Amino acid sequence: MTVRPDQDVYDFLLKCHPADSECFIDQCTTLFHLLEEYNSHTNLTRITGAAEYWSKHVADSLAISCFFPELRQQEFQMADIGCGAGFPSLILAIAFPQLQITAIDSIGKKTAFVQEAAIKLELTNLKVVTARSKEMTHQPQWQGVFDLITARAVADARTLFRESRAMLKNGGRFIFYKTPVQLEEDLPQVTAAASKHNIVWQTTPVFELPAGGGSRQFLYSQ
Repeated sequence: MTVRPDQDVYDFLLKCHPADSECFIDQCTTLFHLLEEYNSHTNLTRITGAAEYWSKHVADSLAISCFFPELRQQEFQMADIGCGAGFPSLILAIAFPQLQITAIDSIGKKTAFVQEAAIKLELTNLKVVTARSKEMTHQPQWQGVFDLITARAVADARTLFRESRAMLKNGGRFIFYKTPVQLEEDLPQVTAAASKHNIVWQTTPVFELPAGGGSRQFLYSQ
């Protein structure tokens, strides 16, 4: 049984311009096997099939570079809050070696997997931290560190903003993975929370993940 992506997923991934497309596919295939083996004894994700993996994990994670092409070239310091099993942090570290990514999660079994995967995939641009962002934000070594903070399938945008704002550099920004339904509630709440900080929030157009993966948008600060 093949675990490589179907053609429509493959075409979507190419439009996101990973640095080395064939190497990217090969490493994501290896990551699938690692995830499958780990998930057999430790519950990391409910997505266990190859088709859903490519659409709802890989394509979803990589879609950010279609809307924010600077991620493909700039040497950003990036934090992935609530990284879970490593999506998007592992995918972005594979796709864009110049990014310096810190994957953050409070659940040790998840960060253990991300660390193991990073070692096996030889990802020298990925650091893993087992902690809560709301605790890290009060620690001097994490304040004003990141150019970008992202989060996918974690918490509402207002909570993420409040708990991690101090970790951004001056001029840094948030980019959150969302669905259109989530944004209906998140956008007014985070706009109100950020108003006194002179932060403007915007959204990308709605887009569809390949292979019926669902509708998505990005919520980002300016």
